[in-house]
Amino acid sequence: MSNEYTPPKVWVNTSSDNKWASINRPVSGSTHEKDLPVGEHPLQLYSLGTPNGQKVTILLEELLALGIKEAEYDAYLVNIGEGEQFSSGFVGVNPNSKIPALVDKSADDEVNVFESASILVHLAEKFGQFLPQDASARTQTFNWLFWVQGSAPFLGGGFGHFYSYADEKLEYPINRFAMEVKRQLDVLDKQLSKTTYVAGEEYSIADMAIWPWYGNLVLGNLYDAGHFLQVESYTHLLRWAKMLSEREAVQRGRMVNRAWGEEWEQVPNRHSAEDIDRVLRLQP
Repeated sequence: MSNEYTPPKVWVNTSSDNKWASINRPVSGSTHEKDLPVGEHPLQLYSLGTPNGQKVTILLEELLALGIKEAEYDAYLVNIGEGEQFSSGFVGVNPNSKIPALVDKSADDEVNVFESASILVHLAEKFGQFLPQDASARTQTFNWLFWVQGSAPFLGGGFGHFYSYADEKLEYPINRFAMEVKRQLDVLDKQLSKTTYVAGEEYSIADMAIWPWYGNLVLGNLYDAGHFLQVESYTHLLRWAKMLSEREAVQRGRMVNRAWGEEWEQVPNRHSAEDIDRVLRLQP
């Protein structure tokens, strides 16, 4: 390889000025003092409308669609490109400095919840929805929820970074991660050939966790890599992805904490249903 890299004896940070590479640091903790804003609802979400952020807002919108008023929430945009995830307030909620992060103030002692899967489980158990009570079905839901937590980094930080965001298009990492992503798509496609939803016949938090990554990918909303990955060949996965995309709560949830795209799909901060309704009225 013409650009072969020989690692030094001791690692030295040589990251470029690439926006999405420079947000990472080799140490944890805050870089500046800043408190988090706090709204009027018991659930305070600090996030960004990336696939990981969409998982939580889709669940919250699904809960509200069921008429569960206690699921009302304030959602504040955290601009990770500007380093807002390293504020003292955010680090106080999530010491790992990754979105999303949730503060649940509904009880006497408020609870900090971080990692998207942990937030999904916390909310599903809190409101008794989208997580089966039957032991076998519950285990299948957890199987697929944890599957996406382990698999999506290969899609996002692996394939997505090198295919869409890296300074140079390098064959080795793109080929390596494309192969893994296609294997994952095949895993999902084969599973969905047997079941309506990913974990079975019941819509669950597993679907809400997987759709923002793999549903958006096969529907052409992520990395513009559909033709490259031949996503049309995953017919069962496409059936499921389209079915979920037609759910109103999914459509609303993917808009929250979003600050890019068409004006009618951007709701940077959300404090009530009207914040989303107002933006939807701009849709042509």
